[in-house]
Amino acid sequence: MSDPYDFSEVTDHLDPALFADLLAGYCLEVWPDQQILVRSTTLAQPLLLELQRAILERDAWCFMRVELPGEARGFYDHARERHLDQYPALAYEEARKIDATLGIQAPDDVHALSGVDPELIARSSGGRRDVREQMLKKRWCSTLWPTPANAALAGLSLEDFSRFVAGALFLDRPDPVGGWDELRRFQDALIRRLAGVKELRIEAEGTDLRLQVGKRTWVNSDGKRNMPSGEVFTGPHETSATGKLRFTIPSSPSGVDVRGVELEFRDGEVMSATAEHGDEYLQRALATDDGARRLGEVGIGTNYGIDRAIGAILFDEKIGGTVHVALGRSYPETGGKNVSALHWDLICDLRQGGRLTADGVTIQEDGHFTL
Repeated sequence: MSDPYDFSEVTDHLDPALFADLLAGYCLEVWPDQQILVRSTTLAQPLLLELQRAILERDAWCFMRVELPGEARGFYDHARERHLDQYPALAYEEARKIDATLGIQAPDDVHALSGVDPELIARSSGGRRDVREQMLKKRWCSTLWPTPANAALAGLSLEDFSRFVAGALFLDRPDPVGGWDELRRFQDALIRRLAGVKELRIEAEGTDLRLQVGKRTWVNSDGKRNMPSGEVFTGPHETSATGKLRFTIPSSPSGVDVRGVELEFRDGEVMSATAEHGDEYLQRALATDDGARRLGEVGIGTNYGIDRAIGAILFDEKIGGTVHVALGRSYPETGGKNVSALHWDLICDLRQGGRLTADGVTIQEDGHFTL
């Protein structure tokens, strides 16, 4: 979609000023003299303008990186070898010197990269690893702004999708920050229960996987990094994953539609992998590097305000009653040691006949916590 759309279809249900204040105040906690990098597309104009206001009002500096419709696809159409395997010096310096980064998904075409050779996407990801690692050392947050493209992917009208997003962000409540504080307290209790656990077992149709998590650190994801959020996560022991996983919720990494993924693990490594749709992308992703065939994360979704998959991992991995794992890079704060240019979250739905156990004790069954 390259034509402008009526922003009022979104802003009538999702207040960009409230959203911007939540991001700048609660998520990033912007303070004077910070340099804040904001990345999105032209389709997020109302939110971008309010973010400029919110950041400047906090006496910080706002740097916008606004992508044009078709720009991402154009890169792969015209990039030469070194554009894929290297990065410009300015990008690294920017990542090193910036204080915080905010990424806003606002696509004009959710399948813009579906025709791109997956190997090129993997090469570009690997080539920018140093830049990405620098940015991950700083404060960062990811979020989403409704567009006709991501509304259509969710199977909703733009107005209904905007209402859905507002609810997932708690922006439909009188006190959104209070809502996130409440969720943080619940997740704190869940982490206390998981703190001494050695083994997790995930069971569902086509799934029976065991992971060792002893002495790893659980992280409370309460909206500071992702907005919306609602998960606790850790880094499993790199050689521990054993069994099978079947993912019934589709994934769209880099805009590529991947469905019906099944993985089999032994001693922590993917031994076999298939996908009903997007299998070529799956195989190329697993070949990214040595760490791409191991798990870097296991997370438990807690946000029951997100009651459906919408095709955006930012939301889908937070669905209350689901568990997700990530192929590739670990988050160092969890104690995870897996290193990779890949970090691909895949979601296992436990809401119909699924179970999550910790050292043999049921933590979640049929999508409901048993704490």
